[in-house]
Order: sequence, then structure tokens, then C-alpha cells
Amino acid sequence: MEFLHSFVFPSPSPVITVMSALMLMLPARSAILEATGKNLEYSKFGRSRTKSTSSPGKKMVPSRFGFLCVYIPTFLASALSLWAYCYDDSRICLVTFAFSLMFLKRITEVLFVHKYSGQMAAKSLIQMFLGYFLSTVSVIYTQKLNQGFQEPSIDLRTLGGVLFLAGILGNFYHNYLLSGQRENEDDKEYKIPKGGLFSLVACPHYLFDIVTLLGMSCISQTIFAVSLNVGSAFYLMGRSHSTKKWYMSKFENFPPHVKAVFPYIS
Repeated sequence: MEFLHSFVFPSPSPVITVMSALMLMLPARSAILEATGKNLEYSKFGRSRTKSTSSPGKKMVPSRFGFLCVYIPTFLASALSLWAYCYDDSRICLVTFAFSLMFLKRITEVLFVHKYSGQMAAKSLIQMFLGYFLSTVSVIYTQKLNQGFQEPSIDLRTLGGVLFLAGILGNFYHNYLLSGQRENEDDKEYKIPKGGLFSLVACPHYLFDIVTLLGMSCISQTIFAVSLNVGSAFYLMGRSHSTKKWYMSKFENFPPHVKAVFPYIS
């Protein structure tokens, strides 16, 4: 336990310990569902699986509008937390700034980068909103609770900042490459992505998302944030394997050497 506390703050309460365990297990469960083909309905492979079975009365919203509804409230909560806590402690200032920057980037991508050709179920919108909003607010709240506790003896904030910036820049670049595969939003034909790390992995944008999560864990160094980010990384790995299977089912010439998320590994 003493070794663990060299890297993370002690848990401020038994409730946070239980929540940390849940934040690790729930996304891991979702990862298994993704990898076995039970995808969220907003995804292209989720939509293709449910197109013939979806209820005619199911409430649908335009995907661009849906993602803005998911990201904007979480960005505002992060920005308000940055304003409220930025003078309290340098670590919570970095955590809230990182969340604000990450969701500002996602909003920018929704508005100017991503091309959407379909709709998402309102149920999926609500699930995603609650997942992002509650997890972000919980990480910030837990960081606030840890103020006054003894800092971990190994400070990972600088490493975390470097990883976080590398992650969001790499993710943005590969999202931009993905958007360039389709000429406009009326173009519904999917292609094998090219450029960047797409020659090595099917989902380099998820790889850099995982790097971003690792950076966030190092900046925060709370058990809750680490558990949440590890669970989220498992989910992204499951989603990457699902995406690779989708590409292989759609394209006979999909390169066999391309891995799902980690070059040369898996």
C-alpha cells in the first residue's frame, strides 16, 4: 500500500473507494460488449446491426446536435470548475484546465471536423451525456476532496501534461484524416482510412485517446481518476477491436497486418 501511495493520493473515504471500483468495472464490461458486437447505436456498426430491428417510434436526433448536447454541458462544468478552483491548488487547476481543453477540442471537432451521415438514438445521447458529465464532475470533486492530503512522493504532473497534449493532438490529427476520407456529409461510402498511423492500426484516434487518459491519470494521481481512466481505456480497446472487425467485414482488401489499436501488438 505504501508503494501505491507513492503514485496516488490515498482514498479520501470508503465511498470513493467503492466508486473507484465501479468506475473500473463498468467501462470494462462495456468493452466486452463492444468486442462481442453489442455496440452503441450511434456507431456505424451499431446502426447497421440495428437498422432492420429498430422501433419505428424510437426517438432519433441528428448526430451533430446529439454530440453537442453531450459535450457542451460537460465543457461548461469543467470551465466553471477551472474558474472556481484555479487559485486553490495547482493540481486541481491542471485537472480542470485539461478537462476544459479536451471538451473544447471535441466541440470544435463536432462543429468543424467530423462529417455525420446519420442520426443517434435519444437514449444513447442521454447515456453518453450522463457518462461524460458525471464522470468529469466526479473526478473534479474527488480532486477537491484530496486537497490537504499528503501529496504522492512521485509527482507525475509534468509527465501527465506531456502525455495529455500528445494525446489530444494525435487524436485531433487522426480525426482530421478520418474526416477527409469522405468528401461531404452526403457521401455515405466508407473507405479504408489512410495516413498517419492508419497503416499500422485501425483506430489510432483511440490509441491517442488512451494516451490522453494516461496523461489525465498522471495529472490527477487520485485512485478514482486512475480507475475511471483505466476502465475507459479498456472500453476503447474493445471498441477498436470491434471497428477492425467491421472494416474486415466490409473490405476484402483490408491489410491483414493492421492491428486494432496498438501497433505490432493488438
